[in-house]
Amino acid sequence: MTEVQKELIEIEEKCAEAFNRKDIDSILQYFSDRISGFSSTRHERFSGKEELRQTFEYYLNEAQEVNYRFTDPETVVLGDIAILSFYWTVTLKNNGKVTEVAGRGTHVFQKAPSGWQIVHEHFSKAH
Repeated sequence: MTEVQKELIEIEEKCAEAFNRKDIDSILQYFSDRISGFSSTRHERFSGKEELRQTFEYYLNEAQEVNYRFTDPETVVLGDIAILSFYWTVTLKNNGKVTEVAGRGTHVFQKAPSGWQIVHEHFSKAH
């Protein structure tokens, strides 16, 4: 595994940890201001950090406890662009009831002067 691949997986791990702490501001620091993508929570494309924040808030407000994890990351590095794909699971706990949602995710990164930033996201639920 290359250093870039390790760095991208580390960023994804930091995003997951921040999400599980409900620390949206920390997650958003890894995303470009021009982020666009598709969320598993809604059909329409989102654009910009504020619309992405709404996606995170949706999940975090759905339950008393939320746990996000990702597995099997694969990376492709193409110069200053990189693609990280993975499987994900979100576990929602609410009043003793546990619901698990699983899916697939892709983050497209671009190397910026400040480091790698996510410029596109695509999440979909497993069917």
